[in-house]
Amino acid sequence: MGGHRVLITGISTPLGGQLARRLEADPDVDYLAGVDSVPPSASLERTEFVEADIRDPELAELLPGLRVDTVVHNNILRRPRRGMSPQTAHDINVLGTLQLLTACERLETLRTIVVRGSAGIYGSEPAAPQFFTEEMSRLYPQRTRFQRDVGEIENYFAGYARRRPAVTCTMLRYQPAIGPSLDTQVTRYLSPPVVPTYLGFDPRLQFVHETDGLEALVAAVRRPVRGAVNVASEGTIGLTKLVRMARRPTLPLPAPLFAPTVEAGRRAGMPMLSPDFRRLLRYGRAVDITRLTGEVGFRPRFTTEAAVTDYLRSRRAPARATPGDRTSEPPAA
Repeated sequence: MGGHRVLITGISTPLGGQLARRLEADPDVDYLAGVDSVPPSASLERTEFVEADIRDPELAELLPGLRVDTVVHNNILRRPRRGMSPQTAHDINVLGTLQLLTACERLETLRTIVVRGSAGIYGSEPAAPQFFTEEMSRLYPQRTRFQRDVGEIENYFAGYARRRPAVTCTMLRYQPAIGPSLDTQVTRYLSPPVVPTYLGFDPRLQFVHETDGLEALVAAVRRPVRGAVNVASEGTIGLTKLVRMARRPTLPLPAPLFAPTVEAGRRAGMPMLSPDFRRLLRYGRAVDITRLTGEVGFRPRFTTEAAVTDYLRSRRAPARATPGDRTSEPPAA
């Protein structure tokens, strides 16, 4: 790429700030802008901050003047933030995407859109294929609110891509992230003294290491492809092995008791587990990354098991972080 002008939504998230720093160091990127309702906490040198709520129709007035050729949509919530209602998260995901695409319709300079989406579009099903490929997103009904949100978002971008064939739209479908600096449902699930499991189930899980998640996004910005691309580490890990590696005893629960027990534990200070994550713990999910490696040209450095090992090693290491160093990134369910 050369002489590019890039806009990042969700610039105040940890991943948004990390992506901006990576692109700031790229001499082929002439201009960077970041949109969010709050200023980024990351120290950025040449990224212009555009303060705006992605749901605000004003976005359609602000963006055309920036004359960007690449938009990275990094403002899709995997679960409501603390104190946020599910309805607000839905509005940010769906209405925010609609407003962004309305603004993109007016961007005559636009050539590329890269979306940090979710492999949650596939769901978690008992009879699922061993590995989902990108054309399998409609195999099963959309059972959760987040899955329906992702389905709507993907439909909006697919419609935009049909209307604007000159624009390359890349939909990155991320598996849940894990890594030393992340605070996600995965890491929270492994943190309590005892972790709940579904009695009689040992699903295969697949994650993506936080550094590979960032590098996959950078690679897609540099080499966008049309359509969906799965983003995950190679290989899977069984839930039983995952919990054993974390040195945690399990509390096997019959399926009808799992959700009520988890909800009771949440009121007692245990982590909240979203409906999508609960289904993941019961049925698992794995995706094929042939398009990521072959067409985007990015091969993850960590396997799923190595990503888990790196996270657990950091958790057991002596604390070196100072207050404020730890980041919180909603997981890609």
